[in-house]
Amino acid sequence: MSKRLLPFESLKPKGIVLGKCQIWRLEKAGKFPKRVYPSAGRVAWLEDEIDEYLAGRIAASRGVAA
Repeated sequence: MSKRLLPFESLKPKGIVLGKCQIWRLEKAGKFPKRVYPSAGRVAWLEDEIDEYLAGRIAASRGVAA
């Protein structure tokens, strides 16, 4: 399991082009991985959780159960 943290700026190269407010809403609804706080005023997401989220989205778009 990778413990690499991805800051908001690193989500776009992964294909996540959502805004900060959209991500926050999805997190609150349990539809996006929860953020972690590596330091004061900074947020990031675990790379493994982001990869799992993307795999689930791809599977859903293909009609495959994740």
